[in-house]
Amino acid sequence: MAAADPTTNPATPATAGASVPLPDFGRARSSESASAIGMLSDVNLSVRIELGRTKMLVEDVLRLNTDSVVELDKAAGDPVDIYVNGRRVARGEVLVLNENFCVRVSEILEPFES
Repeated sequence: MAAADPTTNPATPATAGASVPLPDFGRARSSESASAIGMLSDVNLSVRIELGRTKMLVEDVLRLNTDSVVELDKAAGDPVDIYVNGRRVARGEVLVLNENFCVRVSEILEPFES
């Protein structure tokens, strides 16, 4: 049997230092990125921020008015829970910015936590 010629055998590389052309994965194309984000513009999500919980009798709820104070089970400054589509996904803190309430996300929960 004759020895196989490495230049004719497709299973072995022809030269040791040959380069293979690869696409540049390091650079994201800005137009492609913008169009990918644009696809999310019509996605509706239900976002809910839970400041705390309480139990009240129906008669107490009926007596609530504009100046009523409802005591919650969390103290001021405690983190609030952030729910997306009914699932708790994060915790955050309530802030006042330009006379509006907002929530700063401080912790993203792992998918298996709830």
